[in-house]
Amino acid sequence: MDRRNIDIDRRGRQVASGKRGLGSVVYLMSREQRVDDNWALLWAQQEAIIREKALLVVFCLVADYPGANLRHYLFMLKGLAELPARLAEINIGFKLLEGSPVDVLPGFLQRCDAHLLVCDFDPLRIKRKWQEQLKAAISVPFYEVDGHNVIPAWITSGKKEYGAYTIRPKIKRLVDQYLTDIPALQRHPVEIETDNLKIAEDHLAEKISDRIAGAVDWLQPGEKAGQEAMRDFVDNRLITYSAQRNNPCLKGQSGLSPYLHFGQLAPQRLAWQVSRSGLAPAILGDFLEELIVRRELADNFCLYEPAYDRFAGFPEWAQKTLQAHRQDPRDALYSLEQFEAAQTHEGLWNACQRDLVIHGKLHGYLRMYWAKKILEWTIEPEEALEYAIILNDRYSLDGRDANGYTGIAWSIGGVHDRAWRERPVFGKIRYMNEAGCRRKFDVDCYIRSVRLS
Repeated sequence: MDRRNIDIDRRGRQVASGKRGLGSVVYLMSREQRVDDNWALLWAQQEAIIREKALLVVFCLVADYPGANLRHYLFMLKGLAELPARLAEINIGFKLLEGSPVDVLPGFLQRCDAHLLVCDFDPLRIKRKWQEQLKAAISVPFYEVDGHNVIPAWITSGKKEYGAYTIRPKIKRLVDQYLTDIPALQRHPVEIETDNLKIAEDHLAEKISDRIAGAVDWLQPGEKAGQEAMRDFVDNRLITYSAQRNNPCLKGQSGLSPYLHFGQLAPQRLAWQVSRSGLAPAILGDFLEELIVRRELADNFCLYEPAYDRFAGFPEWAQKTLQAHRQDPRDALYSLEQFEAAQTHEGLWNACQRDLVIHGKLHGYLRMYWAKKILEWTIEPEEALEYAIILNDRYSLDGRDANGYTGIAWSIGGVHDRAWRERPVFGKIRYMNEAGCRRKFDVDCYIRSVRLS
């Protein structure tokens, strides 16, 4: 009898049909780099149990992923190193392949006569392209599972949403159905003929040519560390999140975005723990708004807007106002190299850039200010967008992410925002400056803290 867990089953959808092989069910791990709370792995195990097949997790290491450098690879590889032994404990295989999925996976699936392929949902252009290329290159059934959103992105909405105010009601109608506890993996009942070799992260890291940024030392990578950081936040700092979140001089934010980006922590597990923390709904509202509504709005934007990282992806009103102010004189103009070296005339911006370079993370409120000043100090909005994306992807641990692209598009191009009072350079794009920051927090204290880092 085909006994399916509906809660697991509804998280996935078919990408392509095909002929099932006699070998293992293969899960291509990418966006969700964890064992626990992984809907795609649960989906793959359910299918493997029903079909009485072994289960194999495959990770394709792409040594030249666009925008990534040694900082990102070290964090990722140290997290991945935990997985082979954990999976072996529950009789699930693990295989690391070197190369892009398009280059190395079709041949591997053919050699092992894979039963079917499951992958993580990802809205970014490079991942969607790989998926289309894989569809054409493989012959087995192919499925994707969204383990990054509480509600699968294609279920929340089938179109690009205008803003939080349009996606929020759709999420609200569905969230009680989808925000549940996540079942545990079983010890897999079918033996697999493979050794889960230890990942030699140091050896693999030597192959990374882009070494412009090194490891950060303020947080430990990996699924275990992500779970511990989540518990610390929920137990000790969630209660003050709303009051302190916009003050970078306080440890008011969760600090969990690197774990969420690399999939070492499940957003749904975090949302579930927060919702069951026992705190009043008024205290939880701001954090759940950011974690669910704003994050899932970002995935929606990148999924349905092909130009999510280009001027053409800005709303019509924003393109029009930026075009009208394209020739406005700038108080200052800086090159990418000057921005990168924190060589502007403004101490707060320079501190933000140094903070990003040193720690691989920038406070959310300051990241908006940081991006908007790049718009003010470049010759055109296209250049501002390019510089902000390069610097964020290069130095932030949570760069190369739907949240980052959407946040930069909000800051520079008015995405998910409205028109504001018109002013030079910005037109009707929302304006931020150092004076506004000083009204919110002790700017000099923040600058001093970065100097002491």
